[in-house]
Amino acid sequence: MTKIPFRWDQVGSLLRPTVLKEAREQFKQGNISKEVLTRIEDEEIIKSIEKQKEIGLLAVTDGEFRRRWWHLDFIAGLKGITVYDFETTAFGITTEAQGTFVSGKLAFDPVHPFLSHFKFTNEHAAGVLAKQTIPGPNMIYLDSFILSKHYHENPSYEKKEAFIQDLITTYQDAIQAFYDAGCRYLQLDDTSWGGLFDERFRGMIQKNGYDPDELIQEFGDITEAVLAKKPADLAVTFHFCKGNFQSHWLYDGSYELIAERLLSITQFDGFFLEFDDERSGTFEPLKNLKNQRLVLGLITTKTPELESKELLLNRIKEASKYVPLEQLCLSPQCGFSSTHEGNKVSEADQWAKLKLVVETAKEVWPNG
Repeated sequence: MTKIPFRWDQVGSLLRPTVLKEAREQFKQGNISKEVLTRIEDEEIIKSIEKQKEIGLLAVTDGEFRRRWWHLDFIAGLKGITVYDFETTAFGITTEAQGTFVSGKLAFDPVHPFLSHFKFTNEHAAGVLAKQTIPGPNMIYLDSFILSKHYHENPSYEKKEAFIQDLITTYQDAIQAFYDAGCRYLQLDDTSWGGLFDERFRGMIQKNGYDPDELIQEFGDITEAVLAKKPADLAVTFHFCKGNFQSHWLYDGSYELIAERLLSITQFDGFFLEFDDERSGTFEPLKNLKNQRLVLGLITTKTPELESKELLLNRIKEASKYVPLEQLCLSPQCGFSSTHEGNKVSEADQWAKLKLVVETAKEVWPNG
Protein backbone atom coordinates (compact mmCIF):
# COMPACT_ATOMS: atom_id res chain seq x y z
CA MET A 1 0.00 0.00 0.00
CA THR A 2 2.90 2.40 0.59
CA LYS A 3 3.73 2.19 -3.12
CA ILE A 4 0.48 3.81 -4.27
CA PRO A 5 0.51 6.33 -5.81
CA PHE A 6 3.63 5.26 -7.68
CA ARG A 7 6.75 7.40 -8.05
CA TRP A 8 5.90 7.64 -11.74
CA ASP A 9 2.18 7.66 -12.29
CA GLN A 10 -0.55 9.02 -14.55
CA VAL A 11 -3.91 10.67 -14.00
CA GLY A 12 -6.13 8.59 -16.26
CA SER A 13 -7.48 9.74 -19.61
CA LEU A 14 -5.63 9.28 -22.89
CA LEU A 15 -6.21 10.66 -26.39
CA ARG A 16 -8.84 8.70 -28.28
CA PRO A 17 -7.32 6.97 -31.33
CA THR A 18 -8.69 8.10 -34.71
CA VAL A 19 -10.31 4.73 -35.35
CA LEU A 20 -12.22 5.03 -32.08
CA LYS A 21 -13.36 8.59 -32.81
CA GLU A 22 -14.57 7.50 -36.23
CA ALA A 23 -16.39 4.51 -34.79
CA ARG A 24 -18.11 6.66 -32.18
CA GLU A 25 -19.31 9.03 -34.90
CA GLN A 26 -20.52 6.09 -36.99
CA PHE A 27 -22.46 4.80 -33.99
CA LYS A 28 -23.94 8.25 -33.39
CA GLN A 29 -25.10 8.33 -37.01
CA GLY A 30 -26.64 4.86 -36.66
CA ASN A 31 -24.26 3.24 -39.11
CA ILE A 32 -22.78 0.67 -36.72
CA SER A 33 -24.23 -1.24 -33.78
CA LYS A 34 -23.35 -0.87 -30.11
CA GLU A 35 -21.72 -4.31 -30.30
CA VAL A 36 -19.39 -3.18 -33.09
CA LEU A 37 -18.49 0.00 -31.21
CA THR A 38 -17.73 -2.01 -28.06
CA ARG A 39 -15.49 -4.39 -30.02
CA ILE A 40 -13.49 -1.45 -31.37
CA GLU A 41 -13.27 0.06 -27.87
CA ASP A 42 -12.01 -3.28 -26.55
CA GLU A 43 -9.34 -3.53 -29.25
CA GLU A 44 -8.08 0.02 -28.74
CA ILE A 45 -8.04 -0.30 -24.94
CA ILE A 46 -5.92 -3.45 -25.17
CA LYS A 47 -3.46 -1.67 -27.49
CA SER A 48 -3.30 1.30 -25.12
CA ILE A 49 -2.68 -0.89 -22.07
CA GLU A 50 0.21 -2.58 -23.85
CA LYS A 51 1.69 0.81 -24.75
CA GLN A 52 1.38 2.02 -21.16
CA LYS A 53 3.18 -1.10 -19.95
CA GLU A 54 5.83 -0.74 -22.65
CA ILE A 55 6.91 2.72 -21.46
CA GLY A 56 7.11 1.49 -17.87
CA LEU A 57 3.93 2.66 -16.15
CA LEU A 58 3.07 0.58 -13.09
CA ALA A 59 -0.63 1.48 -13.09
CA VAL A 60 -2.60 1.35 -16.33
CA THR A 61 -6.05 2.69 -17.21
CA ASP A 62 -8.49 2.14 -20.04
CA GLY A 63 -7.71 5.71 -21.09
CA GLU A 64 -11.40 6.45 -20.39
CA PHE A 65 -11.94 5.32 -24.01
CA ARG A 66 -15.56 4.34 -23.35
CA ARG A 67 -16.48 7.77 -21.99
CA ARG A 68 -17.76 10.97 -23.56
CA TRP A 69 -16.81 12.98 -20.49
CA TRP A 70 -14.38 12.24 -17.66
CA HIS A 71 -17.14 12.67 -15.07
CA LEU A 72 -20.64 12.73 -16.57
CA ASP A 73 -20.64 9.14 -17.83
CA PHE A 74 -20.17 7.87 -14.28
CA ILE A 75 -22.63 10.32 -12.72
CA ALA A 76 -25.25 9.57 -15.39
CA GLY A 77 -25.10 5.91 -14.38
CA LEU A 78 -26.27 6.66 -10.85
CA LYS A 79 -29.89 6.50 -9.75
CA GLY A 80 -31.59 9.86 -9.19
CA ILE A 81 -29.60 11.79 -11.82
CA THR A 82 -30.86 13.45 -15.00
CA VAL A 83 -28.56 14.52 -17.86
CA TYR A 84 -29.36 17.46 -20.15
CA ASP A 85 -27.73 19.20 -23.12
CA PHE A 86 -26.71 22.87 -23.23
CA GLU A 87 -24.20 25.26 -24.77
CA THR A 88 -21.34 26.68 -22.71
CA THR A 89 -18.67 29.38 -22.92
CA ALA A 90 -17.20 28.53 -19.49
CA PHE A 91 -13.84 27.44 -20.91
CA GLY A 92 -13.42 30.45 -23.17
CA ILE A 93 -14.86 28.70 -26.23
CA THR A 94 -18.43 28.11 -27.33
CA THR A 95 -19.22 24.43 -27.40
CA GLU A 96 -21.96 21.88 -26.84
CA ALA A 97 -21.93 20.38 -23.38
CA GLN A 98 -23.98 18.32 -20.99
CA GLY A 99 -24.94 18.85 -17.39
CA THR A 100 -26.61 16.85 -14.63
CA PHE A 101 -29.00 17.55 -11.81
CA VAL A 102 -30.35 15.55 -8.91
CA SER A 103 -33.88 14.56 -9.94
CA GLY A 104 -34.69 11.82 -7.43
CA LYS A 105 -33.29 9.79 -4.56
CA LEU A 106 -29.57 9.39 -5.22
CA ALA A 107 -28.19 5.84 -5.10
CA PHE A 108 -25.51 3.66 -6.67
CA ASP A 109 -26.70 1.26 -9.35
CA PRO A 110 -25.24 -2.21 -8.67
CA VAL A 111 -25.15 -2.84 -12.44
CA HIS A 112 -23.34 0.43 -13.20
CA PRO A 113 -21.53 -0.07 -16.55
CA PHE A 114 -18.22 1.14 -15.11
CA LEU A 115 -17.96 -2.08 -13.13
CA SER A 116 -17.78 -4.25 -16.24
CA HIS A 117 -15.48 -1.68 -17.84
CA PHE A 118 -13.07 -2.06 -14.93
CA LYS A 119 -13.19 -5.85 -15.06
CA PHE A 120 -12.13 -5.72 -18.72
CA THR A 121 -9.20 -3.40 -17.93
CA ASN A 122 -8.17 -5.52 -14.97
CA GLU A 123 -8.25 -8.68 -17.08
CA HIS A 124 -5.88 -7.19 -19.65
CA ALA A 125 -3.58 -5.35 -17.22
CA ALA A 126 -1.77 -8.67 -16.65
CA GLY A 127 1.24 -8.02 -14.46
CA VAL A 128 0.60 -4.39 -13.56
CA LEU A 129 -2.13 -2.70 -11.55
CA ALA A 130 -5.39 -1.57 -13.15
CA LYS A 131 -6.34 1.91 -11.96
CA GLN A 132 -9.98 3.03 -11.94
CA THR A 133 -10.93 6.71 -12.01
CA ILE A 134 -14.32 8.15 -11.06
CA PRO A 135 -15.47 11.71 -10.28
CA GLY A 136 -15.51 12.62 -6.60
CA PRO A 137 -18.73 13.16 -4.61
CA ASN A 138 -18.47 16.93 -4.45
CA MET A 139 -18.75 17.11 -8.24
CA ILE A 140 -22.38 16.10 -7.75
CA TYR A 141 -22.87 18.31 -4.70
CA LEU A 142 -21.58 21.44 -6.46
CA ASP A 143 -22.73 20.99 -10.06
CA SER A 144 -25.90 18.91 -9.70
CA PHE A 145 -27.21 20.41 -6.47
CA ILE A 146 -25.71 23.73 -5.27
CA LEU A 147 -25.27 25.45 -8.65
CA SER A 148 -28.01 23.60 -10.56
CA LYS A 149 -30.82 25.82 -11.82
CA HIS A 150 -32.74 22.69 -12.79
CA TYR A 151 -32.50 21.33 -9.26
CA HIS A 152 -33.54 24.57 -7.57
CA GLU A 153 -36.56 24.86 -9.87
CA ASN A 154 -37.75 21.40 -8.84
CA PRO A 155 -35.91 20.17 -5.73
CA SER A 156 -36.16 16.45 -5.04
CA TYR A 157 -35.03 16.69 -1.40
CA GLU A 158 -36.78 18.57 1.39
CA LYS A 159 -33.56 18.89 3.37
CA LYS A 160 -29.96 19.24 2.24
CA GLU A 161 -28.84 16.87 4.99
CA ALA A 162 -30.89 14.02 3.49
CA PHE A 163 -29.23 14.55 0.10
CA ILE A 164 -25.76 14.61 1.65
CA GLN A 165 -26.38 11.35 3.48
CA ASP A 166 -27.56 9.72 0.24
CA LEU A 167 -24.51 11.13 -1.56
CA ILE A 168 -22.21 9.58 1.06
CA THR A 169 -24.00 6.23 0.93
CA THR A 170 -23.93 6.25 -2.87
CA TYR A 171 -20.16 6.63 -2.90
CA GLN A 172 -19.59 4.15 -0.10
CA ASP A 173 -21.55 1.62 -2.14
CA ALA A 174 -19.62 2.53 -5.30
CA ILE A 175 -16.26 2.08 -3.59
CA GLN A 176 -17.28 -1.31 -2.23
CA ALA A 177 -18.62 -2.38 -5.64
CA PHE A 178 -15.34 -1.55 -7.39
CA TYR A 179 -13.43 -3.36 -4.65
CA ASP A 180 -15.63 -6.44 -5.07
CA ALA A 181 -14.93 -6.24 -8.82
CA GLY A 182 -11.20 -6.54 -8.07
CA CYS A 183 -10.14 -2.89 -7.93
CA ARG A 184 -7.26 -2.09 -5.59
CA TYR A 185 -6.36 1.38 -6.93
CA LEU A 186 -9.22 3.87 -7.12
CA GLN A 187 -8.89 7.57 -7.86
CA LEU A 188 -11.46 10.28 -7.11
CA ASP A 189 -11.17 13.11 -9.64
CA ASP A 190 -12.74 16.16 -8.04
CA THR A 191 -12.29 19.57 -9.65
CA SER A 192 -15.20 21.01 -7.66
CA TRP A 193 -12.77 22.21 -4.98
CA GLY A 194 -11.58 24.81 -7.50
CA GLY A 195 -14.94 26.56 -7.25
CA LEU A 196 -14.17 27.27 -3.60
CA PHE A 197 -11.17 29.51 -4.37
CA ASP A 198 -12.00 30.88 -7.83
CA GLU A 199 -13.58 34.33 -7.31
CA ARG A 200 -16.13 33.98 -10.12
CA PHE A 201 -17.40 30.65 -8.82
CA ARG A 202 -17.37 31.83 -5.22
CA GLY A 203 -19.74 34.57 -6.34
CA MET A 204 -22.02 32.04 -8.05
CA ILE A 205 -22.03 29.87 -4.94
CA GLN A 206 -22.97 32.84 -2.76
CA LYS A 207 -25.81 33.82 -5.12
CA ASN A 208 -27.24 30.34 -4.61
CA GLY A 209 -27.31 30.82 -0.85
CA TYR A 210 -24.14 28.99 0.18
CA ASP A 211 -20.94 30.17 1.87
CA PRO A 212 -17.89 28.92 -0.10
CA ASP A 213 -15.73 29.09 3.02
CA GLU A 214 -18.14 26.84 4.92
CA LEU A 215 -18.22 24.49 1.94
CA ILE A 216 -14.48 23.93 2.26
CA GLN A 217 -15.11 22.20 5.57
CA GLU A 218 -18.23 20.48 4.29
CA PHE A 219 -16.51 19.14 1.16
CA GLY A 220 -13.85 17.68 3.42
CA ASP A 221 -16.40 16.17 5.78
CA ILE A 222 -18.30 14.53 2.91
CA THR A 223 -15.11 13.09 1.45
CA GLU A 224 -13.99 11.69 4.80
CA ALA A 225 -17.40 10.09 5.34
CA VAL A 226 -17.27 8.55 1.85
CA LEU A 227 -13.89 7.00 2.66
CA ALA A 228 -14.79 5.90 6.20
CA LYS A 229 -15.72 2.35 5.15
CA LYS A 230 -13.17 1.76 2.41
CA PRO A 231 -11.42 -1.65 2.60
CA ALA A 232 -8.00 -1.52 4.23
CA ASP A 233 -6.22 -2.92 1.18
CA LEU A 234 -7.82 -0.51 -1.29
CA ALA A 235 -5.63 2.47 -2.19
CA VAL A 236 -7.62 5.62 -2.92
CA THR A 237 -6.08 8.78 -4.33
CA PHE A 238 -7.42 12.25 -5.07
CA HIS A 239 -6.82 14.19 -8.27
CA PHE A 240 -7.44 17.88 -8.76
CA CYS A 241 -6.82 20.18 -11.71
CA LYS A 242 -8.33 23.54 -12.56
CA GLY A 243 -10.23 22.29 -15.57
CA ASN A 244 -9.00 20.65 -18.76
CA PHE A 245 -11.28 20.94 -21.78
CA GLN A 246 -9.61 20.93 -25.20
CA SER A 247 -6.53 22.55 -23.59
CA HIS A 248 -8.62 25.24 -21.82
CA TRP A 249 -9.03 25.64 -18.06
CA LEU A 250 -11.88 26.71 -15.80
CA TYR A 251 -10.60 27.89 -12.42
CA ASP A 252 -8.06 30.49 -11.29
CA GLY A 253 -6.54 30.91 -7.86
CA SER A 254 -4.15 29.40 -5.34
CA TYR A 255 -4.44 26.15 -3.38
CA GLU A 256 -3.84 28.18 -0.21
CA LEU A 257 -7.52 28.51 0.66
CA ILE A 258 -8.33 24.78 0.44
CA ALA A 259 -4.97 23.14 1.21
CA GLU A 260 -5.29 22.80 4.98
CA ARG A 261 -8.67 21.03 4.84
CA LEU A 262 -8.04 18.99 1.70
CA LEU A 263 -4.60 17.70 2.65
CA SER A 264 -5.83 16.70 6.11
CA ILE A 265 -7.94 13.90 4.60
CA THR A 266 -5.66 11.10 5.73
CA GLN A 267 -7.80 8.31 4.27
CA PHE A 268 -6.33 9.25 0.89
CA ASP A 269 -3.10 7.45 0.05
CA GLY A 270 -2.01 10.36 -2.11
CA PHE A 271 -2.94 13.54 -3.92
CA PHE A 272 -2.41 14.39 -7.59
CA LEU A 273 -2.14 18.19 -7.86
CA GLU A 274 -1.59 20.42 -10.88
CA PHE A 275 1.62 22.48 -10.96
CA ASP A 276 2.28 22.97 -14.67
CA ASP A 277 2.09 26.78 -14.86
CA GLU A 278 1.96 29.99 -12.85
CA ARG A 279 -1.78 29.63 -12.20
CA SER A 280 -0.96 26.85 -9.75
CA GLY A 281 0.88 29.22 -7.44
CA THR A 282 3.79 28.18 -5.27
CA PHE A 283 4.43 24.87 -3.55
CA GLU A 284 4.01 26.48 -0.13
CA PRO A 285 0.45 25.16 0.50
CA LEU A 286 1.92 21.65 0.40
CA LYS A 287 3.30 22.24 3.89
CA ASN A 288 -0.18 21.15 5.08
CA LEU A 289 0.39 17.58 3.84
CA LYS A 290 0.35 14.85 6.50
CA ASN A 291 1.90 11.44 5.81
CA GLN A 292 0.37 10.83 2.37
CA ARG A 293 2.20 10.90 -0.93
CA LEU A 294 1.95 14.00 -3.12
CA VAL A 295 2.08 13.53 -6.89
CA LEU A 296 3.46 16.63 -8.56
CA GLY A 297 1.65 17.33 -11.83
CA LEU A 298 4.56 19.12 -13.47
CA ILE A 299 4.13 17.97 -17.08
CA THR A 300 1.31 19.71 -18.91
CA THR A 301 -1.22 17.86 -21.03
CA LYS A 302 -2.51 21.09 -22.57
CA THR A 303 0.35 21.89 -24.97
CA PRO A 304 2.67 19.73 -27.11
CA GLU A 305 6.00 21.20 -26.02
CA LEU A 306 8.02 18.62 -24.11
CA GLU A 307 9.32 19.85 -20.77
CA SER A 308 13.05 19.61 -20.11
CA LYS A 309 14.20 17.06 -17.58
CA GLU A 310 16.37 19.72 -15.96
CA LEU A 311 13.32 21.91 -15.35
CA LEU A 312 11.44 19.01 -13.78
CA LEU A 313 14.35 18.08 -11.53
CA ASN A 314 14.59 21.68 -10.33
CA ARG A 315 10.86 21.86 -9.68
CA ILE A 316 10.93 18.61 -7.68
CA LYS A 317 13.83 19.98 -5.65
CA GLU A 318 11.86 23.17 -5.01
CA ALA A 319 8.80 21.19 -3.86
CA SER A 320 10.97 19.15 -1.50
CA LYS A 321 11.47 22.30 0.60
CA TYR A 322 7.88 21.84 1.76
CA VAL A 323 7.36 18.06 1.45
CA PRO A 324 10.05 15.43 2.12
CA LEU A 325 11.32 13.93 -1.12
CA GLU A 326 10.29 10.44 0.00
CA GLN A 327 6.65 11.59 -0.03
CA LEU A 328 6.78 13.05 -3.55
CA CYS A 329 5.95 11.44 -6.90
CA LEU A 330 5.61 12.68 -10.49
CA SER A 331 2.87 12.65 -13.14
CA PRO A 332 1.28 14.84 -15.81
CA GLN A 333 -0.94 17.57 -14.38
CA CYS A 334 -4.11 15.99 -15.76
CA GLY A 335 -5.34 13.45 -18.25
CA PHE A 336 -4.78 14.02 -21.96
CA SER A 337 -8.42 13.74 -22.96
CA SER A 338 -10.90 14.78 -20.29
CA THR A 339 -13.53 14.66 -23.03
CA HIS A 340 -13.56 12.58 -26.19
CA GLU A 341 -12.30 15.55 -28.25
CA GLY A 342 -8.92 15.49 -26.50
CA ASN A 343 -6.39 18.24 -25.92
CA LYS A 344 -4.28 20.04 -28.50
CA VAL A 345 -1.50 17.48 -28.42
CA SER A 346 -0.74 14.47 -30.61
CA GLU A 347 -0.51 10.85 -29.55
CA ALA A 348 3.25 11.10 -30.09
CA ASP A 349 3.33 14.09 -27.71
CA GLN A 350 1.29 12.16 -25.17
CA TRP A 351 3.56 9.12 -25.09
CA ALA A 352 6.69 11.29 -25.05
CA LYS A 353 5.39 13.14 -21.99
CA LEU A 354 4.47 9.93 -20.17
CA LYS A 355 7.87 8.47 -21.01
CA LEU A 356 9.48 11.62 -19.61
CA VAL A 357 7.55 11.11 -16.36
CA VAL A 358 8.97 7.59 -16.03
CA GLU A 359 12.55 8.55 -16.93
CA THR A 360 12.65 11.60 -14.64
CA ALA A 361 11.11 9.83 -11.68
CA LYS A 362 13.51 6.92 -11.99
CA GLU A 363 16.39 9.40 -11.85
CA VAL A 364 15.04 11.06 -8.70
CA TRP A 365 13.89 7.85 -6.99
CA PRO A 366 16.09 5.06 -8.41
CA ASN A 367 14.72 2.58 -5.88
CA GLY A 368 11.12 3.40 -6.67
